[in-house]
Amino acid sequence: MRRVAILGSTGSIGRSAVEVIAASADSLQAVALVAHRDVAGLAEQARLLRPKWVVIADREAGQTTGPGTFPPEVDVLVGPEHIPRVVSAPEVDVVLSAIVGRAGLEGTWAALSAGKIVALANKETLVLGGPLVTDLAHRTGATIIPVDSEHSAVFQILQSGGKKHLRKVILTASGGPFRNHSPEQLASVTVEEALSHPTWRMGKKITIDSATLMNKALEIIEARWLFDLQPEQIGVLIHPQSVVHALVEFVDGSVLAQLSQPDMRLPIQLALTWPERQPSIARKLDWSTAIRLEFEPPDWERFPALQLGLEVARVGGTAGAVLNAANEVAVEAFLKGRLPFSRIVPLCRRALEAHPFEAAPTLERLLELDRWTREEVTRWIGLGA
Repeated sequence: MRRVAILGSTGSIGRSAVEVIAASADSLQAVALVAHRDVAGLAEQARLLRPKWVVIADREAGQTTGPGTFPPEVDVLVGPEHIPRVVSAPEVDVVLSAIVGRAGLEGTWAALSAGKIVALANKETLVLGGPLVTDLAHRTGATIIPVDSEHSAVFQILQSGGKKHLRKVILTASGGPFRNHSPEQLASVTVEEALSHPTWRMGKKITIDSATLMNKALEIIEARWLFDLQPEQIGVLIHPQSVVHALVEFVDGSVLAQLSQPDMRLPIQLALTWPERQPSIARKLDWSTAIRLEFEPPDWERFPALQLGLEVARVGGTAGAVLNAANEVAVEAFLKGRLPFSRIVPLCRRALEAHPFEAAPTLERLLELDRWTREEVTRWIGLGA
């Protein structure tokens, strides 16, 4: 039995992970569930999985609990300071890092520091801290197994093809709901339209990132550090069906692809059970019916986020932290109706160009620039810039 801590258990990835563990026939056990403020959702999960600990990171939300909220055998901890303690506990074998955005860094860092297996769904950790994160894993003997469907696909392919013969990694993107929109149409996109993803069901922030293709930009940066690639070794293809999650081209011209239904329960389970494969509750492809798969190169002018991703992957340093922070603030402003959809990516570029770039920052400096970027972009939005 592999014992799991889920960081972000009430989010989209976390809820899918709970389903996977509940259906695992006791090969997986949840020993810790961590949520920000969804006490009701966390309590429901605790009644289902009976973990040793639950952590409510938000103190105010933690005050809403009372007798009977959680099963009596569950230890309820309130406050973010408990996350490092839980993920580093000897009772935990695997930490699923599924807290969205910059907020997921500390828990992931603590798990890597403790030498754990980290099932990484929080791409922002590598976008922000790339070489620092991979160096920490190397020093502590921790293992990073990707959960993003594209990086999981590359990870699986490289188990058979071998890294030394790799020529190029190609990440696929559905193109989101606006892949055929004109610039004029993109300028008037509504929040409701942007949240209507054609193939995936995800949280709001990730869905907006999929619509701008910023998610693919962040995945380019993640792939650069996760697989130790050069930026020119990473490509993107638009694939509306979201069945092929990535392709790897080898030096002899052979191309291997990983195919599965767009269902995050599959890469989640794989990351939690690797190197074992087990029967999955994820949807399966039906090979008795016709399947049409389409591929086309992305429109770099319509989706300038892709170019930003390649640039940040190329320069490294402080650029990833600034891009991630600017995007998080801009997406939140769009969701609140304070920023047009078409201004999200330009604000990210402006932040990159305005910040004091450093090639080899410390983690403390990255966190300082994260705060600086959030303050600056918030100010720009307030000024209507």
